[in-house]
Amino acid sequence: MTRTGRLWFWGLLPVVLLAALSLVVVRGDVIAFLRRGVPPVEELTFERVSLAPNVIRVEVVNGGPDPVTVAQVMVDEAFWEFAISPKPTVGRLRRATIEIPYPWVWGEPHQITLLSSTGLTFSHEIAVAAETPKPGPRFFGAFTAIGLYVGVIPVALGLLWLPFLRNLERRWMHFALALTAGLLLFLGADALHEGFEAAETVAGAFQGPLVVVVGAMGTLLLLQMVSRAKVTAGGEPGRRAVAYLIALGIGLHNLGEGLAIGAAYALGEATLGAFLIVGFMLHNTTEGLGIVAPLAHDRPQLKTLAALGALAGLPTVLGAWIGGLAYSPLYATLFLSVGAGAIAQVIIALYRVVARELEGGVWTPYTAGGVVAGMVVMYGTGLLVAA
Repeated sequence: MTRTGRLWFWGLLPVVLLAALSLVVVRGDVIAFLRRGVPPVEELTFERVSLAPNVIRVEVVNGGPDPVTVAQVMVDEAFWEFAISPKPTVGRLRRATIEIPYPWVWGEPHQITLLSSTGLTFSHEIAVAAETPKPGPRFFGAFTAIGLYVGVIPVALGLLWLPFLRNLERRWMHFALALTAGLLLFLGADALHEGFEAAETVAGAFQGPLVVVVGAMGTLLLLQMVSRAKVTAGGEPGRRAVAYLIALGIGLHNLGEGLAIGAAYALGEATLGAFLIVGFMLHNTTEGLGIVAPLAHDRPQLKTLAALGALAGLPTVLGAWIGGLAYSPLYATLFLSVGAGAIAQVIIALYRVVARELEGGVWTPYTAGGVVAGMVVMYGTGLLVAA
């Protein structure tokens, strides 16, 4: 046997033996003996509820260790007929779709309860009943408009601050960069908060909180590895790389934001009013300011600014489409955590930019004040956005 063959043999031997041992334990009598007389542990998680005329469609996933058999369905405390596919017994990590012919009432709340064959119940509340939009030109047009209003247009308006930033003194330029860091700190904390909230609705087997941690840390380390050379290059190329990183981080955050918005409007859980649109525009316009801050002393081409705006804003449209079509708590958790990790990497890159320019130390009254001001601005504009 060659040296390479021996290396692979000793590397794979523990894995093969562990797989064989696991098979013996699972197929043997040990597990069966331990489970004897113990009731099954059942868990069903509602992933999506959609409404059509006189029909409620429920998608569930089994995140528990044991199969769950859906025996009965109740709507508003009354037993109701239903059809379930592919079959009534939902295996571990399997999904099922339940169709309930029910005359739901527009604008009214409804309570759905699933009863398993062992008598356990799993409930979900439809806060405000409204027909789920169907894919088509009108659907994509409406959700594209949502993405443009709350993502693309505000970021584009924020990019118009570039001439203003270009005429600032150096100390105020440092304030603007620190302001960007404050904006991103708020966005990162917001993404983590929303990620952990979404994780609470993920099926237990998928370990939602760990998805947040792995998604955020994995994205941070991946971007750190990929962008390190360009960000540390210095000069205009380095500042441009930082601007693209900021746009990427904001874009990933806006993807998760669009996902949540699309899902809420598709399920009729929010009303898209002018006040809400204006609130999002004020909140997200500051993101454009953060993108152009590193480029204040450069002369970026119009196509560069357009690319930065598209990278930060267009994911909102994509997120709204995904949320309206096929919202999943697991995907929402993952997208939000990825956005948080990307934003953390951007903050690190901004720190390096400021550290190169301030030899006497990063934390001056202007930089510290800028970070605080950025968080306050985001908090203040966030108050205008309905929860």
